[in-house]
Amino acid sequence: MKMLPYKRSRRVADLLKEELSDIILRRLKDPRMGFVTVMDVAVTDDLKLARVYVSSLKPEEREQTLEILKSAKSFIRQELGRRVKMKVTPDLEFHTDTTVEYGSRIDRLLKEIKGDQGGMNE
Repeated sequence: MKMLPYKRSRRVADLLKEELSDIILRRLKDPRMGFVTVMDVAVTDDLKLARVYVSSLKPEEREQTLEILKSAKSFIRQELGRRVKMKVTPDLEFHTDTTVEYGSRIDRLLKEIKGDQGGMNE
């Protein structure tokens, strides 16, 4: 059985995630922005676009954080270009990552279902 190779776009995405996390944490100085975590980066196969999924500590800061990141996109991309040696630095798109919320919601629903079933068996 032949193993599939680790896709280049995935390797690049992992590297970008690491660098973007550092840039946002250490280089982006905006007092309005709270604690932001880069949850994932998805890079297109042609390596020209990187979708950056971020999570904010406080849900009420999400929209503002996205706006700050979008307005600082050229600075972040330029900084990324200095750190990562690629022919073309990918264009960046910032999105809110909702996987943690989604997981919490599923967990809560499962507990509710389990609680409802527990009442029926008694």
